[in-house]
Amino acid sequence: MEEIGSDQMLIAHMDDTLLKKTGKKIPGTAWRRDPLGPPFHTNFIWGQRFLQISMALPSQTGISQSRAIPVDFHHCPTAKKPNNKATELEIKQYKEAKKQLNLSIQGVERIKKLRESLDNEATSQDLYLSVDGSYTNSNVLKNLPERVTLIGRIRKDSKLHRIPETLNNMGRKKVYGDRMPTPEEIRKSDDVKWQDVKAWAAGKEHLFNIKIVKDLRSEMAGGKHDLQLIIIRPLHYRLTKKSRLLYRDPAYLICTDNKLDPQKLVQAYLWRWEIEVNFRDEKTLLGSGKAQVRNKNSIANLPAFIAAIYSFLLIASHKTCRKPDRNDVLPRPKWYPAKKGQRLSTGEIINLLRSQLWAKALGCESFSGFVKREIETRSRKKYAPTLSSAIFYIRK
Repeated sequence: MEEIGSDQMLIAHMDDTLLKKTGKKIPGTAWRRDPLGPPFHTNFIWGQRFLQISMALPSQTGISQSRAIPVDFHHCPTAKKPNNKATELEIKQYKEAKKQLNLSIQGVERIKKLRESLDNEATSQDLYLSVDGSYTNSNVLKNLPERVTLIGRIRKDSKLHRIPETLNNMGRKKVYGDRMPTPEEIRKSDDVKWQDVKAWAAGKEHLFNIKIVKDLRSEMAGGKHDLQLIIIRPLHYRLTKKSRLLYRDPAYLICTDNKLDPQKLVQAYLWRWEIEVNFRDEKTLLGSGKAQVRNKNSIANLPAFIAAIYSFLLIASHKTCRKPDRNDVLPRPKWYPAKKGQRLSTGEIINLLRSQLWAKALGCESFSGFVKREIETRSRKKYAPTLSSAIFYIRK
C-alpha cells in the first residue's frame, strides 16, 4: 500500500490455478479440467486447486505498465464424493460441503478478507476487482462487500435489462426494465457509436475502440447493482511482417460502478493479464507445487509461502529498479535481446539477487565490480572465462 499513491486506484485481480501432482493420496488433490487443453477436447489432470488475489502495482501514474503482487494464495479443495454404500446423512453432508467449497463462494470469502485487511490499515479507498468470466456470476455479484467494484467478462449472449422507469408508487417495484439486445447484437449494430480510449497492453500503449452502454441490470446481480457494459473491438495483428491481418476475439465487460471512467475500466481489466504472469513465474521459476509433501497443512501452506517470497522479491525490485540501468545488471544473451525501456523480468531479478549474494564469496567486492572486470578483460586476445562468470550466467 505504501507504493501506491493516494490518487491511484486500488486494483486487484483474482483467478484460480492448478498445481499438478502425481500422488493419488495427497490431500486436496482430484481430477481437474486442464485449462491448456484444446477447445475441441476436454483433458484432465491430477492436481491441487488454488485461488490467488494479486494487487496491481503500476510503474507510474496514468497509462503505464503494471506488476501484479500476490497478496493471497488460498488452497481450494473440492468435497470428496462418498461411495455407493454411503448413508443418507453422509450424502447430505457431502452436498452441503460441495456448496460451501464452491470456487465462487470461496472467492467471495477471500474478497471479504481482503476488504477487511484494507480497512484495518485505515484505507477507505474503493477496491476495483478484475476477474474473468468464471467469477462473473450470481454467487459473486450478489455477495460483493461494500466499497468493492467488480469488472468482469461476460458471454456475448448474456441477458441484460434496462433500469425500470418508476411511473407510480402503486404495487411492487420493478427490478428489471425492458430487455436489451445481447452484447453481440450491440457490437454489430450502429445504434451505439464507437469511442476511442488509450490503455497499456502487450508492452506498449494502444488505442482501443469501445462501445459503452450504461444504466443496465442483470439477473446475475439482481437489483443490487446498476451496471455498465463495455464492448472492446478486437485488435488486429500479424504473425510476421508479410503475413495477413489476424484478429483477436472481442471482449464484453460489465462493471458494477455505473460511473467509472471507461479508460480506467479498460486499463484495470487489461492489467489482469499480470496474474497469469504470476502463475507462470511461481510454477516455472520458483517451483510452486514441486515440493514432495503429504501433510495436510504443508500442501496448503508451502505454495502460499512461495507466493509470499515471490511478492517480497517483486516489491524489492520495484523499490530498487524503477528505471533499471542495463549497464548495472548482467547483459542478456544474444538470443534474448533487451528492448529499450523494458522492465526486468522475474528471471533477471532472481539472477541479480543471486549475483549480489554470491559476489563477495567469489572474491568480487561488489556486483558492479564484477561487471567492470569482465568488460575490461573482454578486449584481450586470449580471454579465459572465469569461474565467477560461469556461475553468474546460470539463468533461470
